[in-house]
Amino acid sequence: METTTIIYSQALMLLAGAVVAAPLFKRLGLGTILGYLAAGILIGPVAQQITEGEEILHVSELGVVFLLFIIGLELKPSRLWQMRRDIFGLGTAQVVITGAVLSFLIAFSGLLEGAGSIVAGFGLALSSTAFAMQILEENNDTNTRYGQRAFSILLLQDLAIVPLLAIIPLMAAQAPEDTTTPLEDFAIAIAAVAALFAAGRYLLNPLFQVIARTGARDVMIAAALLVVMGAATMMQLAGLSMAMGAFLAGVLLAESSYRHELEADIEPFRGILQALFFMAVGLSLELQVVAENLLSIIIAVPVLMLVKSLVLYGLCRATGSRHNDAVRIGLLLPQGGEFGFVLFTAAAAAGVFSQATSSLLVAIVTLSMALTPVAAMLSRRLMHKQDELAEEIEEDFEGAGAGADVLMIGFSRFAQIASQILLAGGRDVTIIDHSAARVRQAATFGFRIYFGDGTRLDVLRAAGIEKAKIVAVCTQKKEATDKIIDLVHAEYPNARIFARSYDRLHTLELRARGVDYELRETFESGLLFGRKTLEALGVNGDEAIGIMDDIRRRDEARLVLQEAEGITAGRDMLHSRPVRPEPLVKPKREVTQPDDALADLADETLEKAE
Repeated sequence: METTTIIYSQALMLLAGAVVAAPLFKRLGLGTILGYLAAGILIGPVAQQITEGEEILHVSELGVVFLLFIIGLELKPSRLWQMRRDIFGLGTAQVVITGAVLSFLIAFSGLLEGAGSIVAGFGLALSSTAFAMQILEENNDTNTRYGQRAFSILLLQDLAIVPLLAIIPLMAAQAPEDTTTPLEDFAIAIAAVAALFAAGRYLLNPLFQVIARTGARDVMIAAALLVVMGAATMMQLAGLSMAMGAFLAGVLLAESSYRHELEADIEPFRGILQALFFMAVGLSLELQVVAENLLSIIIAVPVLMLVKSLVLYGLCRATGSRHNDAVRIGLLLPQGGEFGFVLFTAAAAAGVFSQATSSLLVAIVTLSMALTPVAAMLSRRLMHKQDELAEEIEEDFEGAGAGADVLMIGFSRFAQIASQILLAGGRDVTIIDHSAARVRQAATFGFRIYFGDGTRLDVLRAAGIEKAKIVAVCTQKKEATDKIIDLVHAEYPNARIFARSYDRLHTLELRARGVDYELRETFESGLLFGRKTLEALGVNGDEAIGIMDDIRRRDEARLVLQEAEGITAGRDMLHSRPVRPEPLVKPKREVTQPDDALADLADETLEKAE
């Protein structure tokens, strides 16, 4: 009973710490990760309320396993194949170059020699998948170009832990007994991966079909947990990492019709275990080791982060990234990673270096993790504005092919207001926009929006133009609007086009192009503003509305005349001066027709046009 009470009290403290620290640090702009770390340090090393930090860390590593499973669900094999250059090219170069540089610096400083410096250097070269992905998710940057490249690097790093763990016995002071040869170990690993692929292809979908027919929600959740844990355990027994097994299971189920159900089932467990992982990192921090080696840590942490950032920036720039993307990646992944804890613990157990050295390295990794949100915020100050304007994210139109009532191209302020009317009327709206910042911002409010260039036919097809009842062209630039309308008319002559007009001249050009409806971006707002101003000056509400309607009729009558006679036609229909009340200065020319006569003229002109 006493043990059970202790467990409950510890769980209560951890939950309370998470609930208090995460929102507080989020409100301060420091991110929830740093909040979890701070809560762990306060509960453990400072208050000494929980001393079993390492045991909790082992359990909470399941949060990383679940995270990689969900990441795998988002990556279809075809998309993974498209990312192969970043994964195996950029990712491999980062691990090799960063590991070599750090190993040299560690050996040069005299901290470690030989095999110890190599293990430490390559262990520090690995970044934190959990930290980086959490920051990307919080900023809605997972699908940006830099987010995808950062994930490719992280994925290769997660794979690199396998050979790094494999070489530790070879570097050990006394090689442990091993009943199998390296060739047999390799064959076992390949067989495990093949078995996982076979199970994913032939067993998992039928399994979920059977469970889904029962309608038992709790069984579906249990099955999802079984798949993740089973795949992770299979890889671990084969000598690979649990995270790799969970990731492969996710990739295998990415094409499954149960993908979204699985993600929803796993997400709560992933969230709480990942929070527990960050708190456990704080719990396991040895303040005594930090105090005794404070000077070394103060020097080592910024050197580690600087070296990794510079290598990442240089490699990203060399492989085609813009300055802004390279800066973001460099300052997103400068920390040590959670797999470093695993590597350093294994190296200490094998006698590659001492336990004290392992604790020192863990402290360096932990503090570099704590500084990661600060580094990520620093990246904003180092970015170029012109690159930010040209930023792009991956085009992904999954779910758009089903079509919607309206395909809206461009999501500026004009389109945002118009979309509210459509959505409030119960209509489905698919939106595409070429601004990455606007797409991310709109996505946070739940809009069905996709990144894409509306002047490209393949993008319009992917967005479901063939099934849309109306194409609403709401782009800001006149040239882009004209190009899209010409493209739609050429490929889909029966499409109904509603367009946002830049100005009066553009309105006439759009009418000449044969759009079904156009509206100048400021016309109606200007009418309303003028009406409200009249009412504020004491004009009766009905009279002000009548004046506004009269101006609208006059404008339409002028447009009809201008279509036929040119832009200067209908000038006499403009109110160039107030009619009522009389002006203080007598006009040089009397008004030739009263307002009613002008309204009649507008009506007659419209009738002739019809």
